[in-house]
Amino acid sequence: MQFTNTWFDELPDFYRRVTPTPLKQGRLLYHNQPLRRELQLDEQLFAGTGHPVFYGGDVLSGMSPLAQVYSGHQFGVWAGQLGDGRGLLLGEQQLPDGRKYDWHLKGAGLTPYSRMGDGRAVVRSTVREFLASEALHGLGIPTTRALSLAVSEEPVQREQTEQGAMLVRIAESHLRFGHFEHFFYRNQPDQVRALADYAIRHHWPELTDAPDRYLLWFTDVVKRTARLIALWQSVGFSHGVMNTDNMSLLGLTLDYGPYGFMDDYNPGFICNHSDYQGRYSFENQPSAGLWNLNRLAHALSPLLSLPQLKQALGVYEDELMSVWGQQMRRKLGLFTAQQDDNDLLSGLLALMAAEGSDYTRTFRLLSETEQQQSQSPLRDEFIDRAAFDHWFSQYRKRLLDEQYSDAQRREMMQAANPALVLRNYLAQQVIDETEKGGTEQLAGLHNALQNPYQLLPEQQALFNRPPEWGKSLEISCSS
Repeated sequence: MQFTNTWFDELPDFYRRVTPTPLKQGRLLYHNQPLRRELQLDEQLFAGTGHPVFYGGDVLSGMSPLAQVYSGHQFGVWAGQLGDGRGLLLGEQQLPDGRKYDWHLKGAGLTPYSRMGDGRAVVRSTVREFLASEALHGLGIPTTRALSLAVSEEPVQREQTEQGAMLVRIAESHLRFGHFEHFFYRNQPDQVRALADYAIRHHWPELTDAPDRYLLWFTDVVKRTARLIALWQSVGFSHGVMNTDNMSLLGLTLDYGPYGFMDDYNPGFICNHSDYQGRYSFENQPSAGLWNLNRLAHALSPLLSLPQLKQALGVYEDELMSVWGQQMRRKLGLFTAQQDDNDLLSGLLALMAAEGSDYTRTFRLLSETEQQQSQSPLRDEFIDRAAFDHWFSQYRKRLLDEQYSDAQRREMMQAANPALVLRNYLAQQVIDETEKGGTEQLAGLHNALQNPYQLLPEQQALFNRPPEWGKSLEISCSS
């Protein structure tokens, strides 16, 4: 196992060296076996209570822990300097095939950027991030990954006293929009350029020698962001805290806090109960993404002219709508594009909004439709049968326009419509067990989330509607 430290070596003004503060009586509770194998890690690292790297007691050979500095706009307001307040970049694992992955220890203790925090994470938030990152990975959505979950007997004070925990997060990079904002607002254009050059050198190497590399690079950042949010929208996922310091330059889902998958379809769904104005509601995520990209563009103004910045930002809407349209057409089972397809989708979404239909369940049941039948298994999900029948007659006519079998259509739809998403109540059940030291439900749900498009017979209960208490869980930024 080989670690490099390019951030440490090449960007000396962009961090502070910090040693992790170990958890008291820390121990590894659970780890991600598929990711362990992908990273080619020795299973002995995870034996017994695990290597101390997982709970802050030591580092692996070649690691140089550091806390990155960055700034950001939070809920639309410039927040100034932020930085890694409870997480440390331990090092960058270099795989034999050339791939490189950050190891990031979350909950690692106080850093120079902790501000008023204690530098810790708790079991509740750590379990939620572990499950969410693996859930999105299983759905095929770009995301950071979770390697390990460690717990301790150390009390951590939040709204109430909770149990301290640590997570090792894996990502291609932890570059954030906020990294560029930090140095731009400090009037340090040379650092902005150095950071851009670092990003291109390590993550866009094909652009290194291009004369217009900054324009090509920023355009790709815009496209990656648009694609990510389009994929979120297609599965009903809300991030909850789309501040610029939580936006990944590589278009990864980063920093899971008060996220939520919609249960009942509601375009105004707000998953973060601290988001009083609904700035990051489900329907506002596309516009929030563009707003954040505009903030990044401002920070990149030392590198690009205003016309160039506008040119790059101009690809956002087309990319987002193209990816979202493609995904939603697949969810409806449409192989070709026709002019009235958007009306067909809008009609279904309007029915769902009127009745509070379950987002995931509705689209999954729609995939069981047989085009020669005048009714669908989805019909019984609606109270207003007449309204559904009217919509379904239009939908069935559209299906008959295409020369594809039910089997072909079902295969495409079931690959786009998951049977399982990480509903908040499922995560809460795992949290309750994990806080007592158990891992059976964690392992079972983690296993199911790896293949959310095809549940095994014993996993079918995960497709059911959530209980009423599960729809009213309040999730905040507190972790």
